[in-house]
Amino acid sequence: MTAATIDSFVHPALFYGDTADYLAGTLPFIQGGLDADEPVMIAVPGANLDHIRSALGGDADRVQLHDMSVAGRNPGRIIPGVLLAFAAKHTGRAVRIVGEPIYAERTPAEYPACAQHEALINLAFAGRRASILCPYDTSSLDESWLADAYRTHPVVRSAAAEWPSPAYGDPAACAADFNHALPDPPADARQIGVDSTALSGMRRAVTEQAGDAGLPVERINDLIIAVSELAANTIEHGGAAGTLTLWTDGKILCCQLTDTGHITDPLAGRIPVPVTQATGGRGLVMVNQLVDLVRIHTRPGATTVRLHMYV
Repeated sequence: MTAATIDSFVHPALFYGDTADYLAGTLPFIQGGLDADEPVMIAVPGANLDHIRSALGGDADRVQLHDMSVAGRNPGRIIPGVLLAFAAKHTGRAVRIVGEPIYAERTPAEYPACAQHEALINLAFAGRRASILCPYDTSSLDESWLADAYRTHPVVRSAAAEWPSPAYGDPAACAADFNHALPDPPADARQIGVDSTALSGMRRAVTEQAGDAGLPVERINDLIIAVSELAANTIEHGGAAGTLTLWTDGKILCCQLTDTGHITDPLAGRIPVPVTQATGGRGLVMVNQLVDLVRIHTRPGATTVRLHMYV
């Protein structure tokens, strides 16, 4: 990117092998935005954030900085809570973002949600004047994760070159490819029926499980709100009844709600609802903001939503 302003949506993946590669690929992109008087945001994991901040020097005060391992801990909150939130502050202007949601510390459980996020950026930002550069560390990421970057980005670049992605296709279809069935809960997991008569008992069970797992009080409150939102969705849209399953896996508290609904909108939970909209549409968006990971497996006649809270 040069200082020429952005007039359409651009979503390149940046492949880099070391810190020098990383800065050579990101700094011209950032400086191009500053030179064009575009709002610039950097949302990358901590060490890379430090590298960029140091390299920018005094210009670091001209960009918005986020540690992606905090702001985007749950991949499902990145589009609504980080990317679109930034764009909404600058309505009518082209924006430039460096976003690195996929990094070596991501777990296999988190990765499908990350890949879905990368595919769905293309839908969420279609028609917007924005460029979102997504770095991928070729020295540490799994080869299959790098191959998926070709599927989720229309163009790929290095510090020295750029080329069209031969594997890029329909973003909704790509996101659907990561709609994986979830591993079964353990046999001794706690199960509670969910319907309009059982909500208070459901909340008590969540509070007990979370307390036993060692979750702090404020995080327990977040989880209760999230589970209550899912239960409300189940009662309204999922056949009026479902099953809540609770268990602890090491340092992860899992709450899973299964019902007979089917989520057909690929952007469900990832687009902020306008404040002018009186009701509906906020449940999954809120859930994504409150918990550490949301995994969803949906198909006709059955949907499973699994929430992770890291203890």
